[in-house]
Amino acid sequence: MSEIIFDKIAAVISAKKGVSRELIKFESTFEELGLDSLDAVELIADLEDEFNVTIPNIELQNIKSVKQAVNGLEKAMQ
Repeated sequence: MSEIIFDKIAAVISAKKGVSRELIKFESTFEELGLDSLDAVELIADLEDEFNVTIPNIELQNIKSVKQAVNGLEKAMQ
């Protein structure tokens, strides 16, 4: 499942920020990819809608990388 989530995150970042898909890695931080805090919040909101889940606000503030976003979404789907 994490591969599907990663692919969706990469697609959204690429589309919204114009970042080349090849530059987006599992270990990439949002800052490295040119996302500011508002971009990150919007990204997570889009992904919550896409996967029909809600990540608790307390956890949202700790998501600062692609890996953390994947993990947060996986946890929310359980």
